[in-house]
Amino acid sequence: MGGLLAELGKKLAERWLTLLVLPGALYLATLITAVTLGHARPIDEHLMATRLDQWAMPGRTGRVVVLLAAYLLGSAAAGVAAQALAAMVERVWLAESWGSWPPPLRQAAARLTRRRHSRWSGAVKGYHEAREEAAAALARARLEEAPASGAPGRAASLSRLDAARRRLRDIGTEEPERPTWMGDRMQAVAIRLDRELDLDLATVWPYLWLTAPETVRTEITAARETLGRATTLAGWGVLYAAVGALWWPGLIIAAAVFGTGWRRARTAVDAYAELVEATVRLRTAALAGDLGLEHTGPLGPATGKAVTDLLRHRGPVP
Repeated sequence: MGGLLAELGKKLAERWLTLLVLPGALYLATLITAVTLGHARPIDEHLMATRLDQWAMPGRTGRVVVLLAAYLLGSAAAGVAAQALAAMVERVWLAESWGSWPPPLRQAAARLTRRRHSRWSGAVKGYHEAREEAAAALARARLEEAPASGAPGRAASLSRLDAARRRLRDIGTEEPERPTWMGDRMQAVAIRLDRELDLDLATVWPYLWLTAPETVRTEITAARETLGRATTLAGWGVLYAAVGALWWPGLIIAAAVFGTGWRRARTAVDAYAELVEATVRLRTAALAGDLGLEHTGPLGPATGKAVTDLLRHRGPVP
C-alpha cells in the first residue's frame, strides 16, 4: 500500500510539474521581461542582462533563495490561473448553455448564431445547386453514351460539388443552434441521433459509458484530454495577452499560443464528436440487451426510443 501511494504521489508531482510549474515558469519569465523592458525598449538585451546581474549579485544568497521560491510559487499560481481561464474558454467555445449567459454576452452569441445560420442556409443552397449540376452532367453523359468521368463539364461539376460540401461542413454538419463551430459540432451528434434513431443522447450516454469496453473508453478519454490540453493552451494565450499590455511582443506570443490552442481544439472536438456518435451507434444494441429489451437486426428508431424511454428519469406523480 505504501509503495502504491508513493508511486501515486510521484505521478501527481510529475503532472503538477508538467502542467503547472514549467509552463508557468516560462510565462513568469516573459512577464518579468515585459515589466523590465516595457514598450520603449522591447528588445534591449543589455538592460535585461544588467537587471539579472543585479538580482544575482554575490553575497545575496538568502535573497536569491527567497526569489527562487517566490518564482516557483508564482509559476504554479500562473498555471492555476491558466487552467481556470481554460475552463472559461471551453465554456465559450462549446456554448452549451449560451442562452443563460449574461445579457451582453447572450446578445452577442445570438447575433453570431443568426449569422452562422444565414451562412449555413446559403451554403446548403449552394450545395444543392452543385449536386443538381453534377447529376445533370452525369445524365448528359449517359445520354451521349460517354464515360462519366470524361463527359464535358463532369469533372468541373464534381469539383464544385466537393467544394460546396467542404464549405457546408466548415460551417456545420447540421443546422446551427450555437454561436460557435465547436458547439454546433457537438450538438450535431445529438441532433442526428434524435432524428435518425429517436434517441436522446443526454439520457443514454451515461449508461453507454458504464457498459462500454475499456478500449472504447480509453479512446474517448484520450480525445477529451486532448481537448482539455488545447483549451489550456488557449488559457495561456489569454494570460500572454495581459503581458502584451506591458510589452508589445507579448501580443505576438499571445496570438500564436491562442491560435494554436484554437486549431487544436477544433480538431479535438471533431474527433471527440465522431467517437461519441460511433460509440452510440455501435453499442446501443448491446445496451438494449443489457436492459432486457428485445432487439434484432440493424439499430433503428424503435430501439433508440425504447432505450431512451426506459432510462429517462420521470418526476414524482403529482
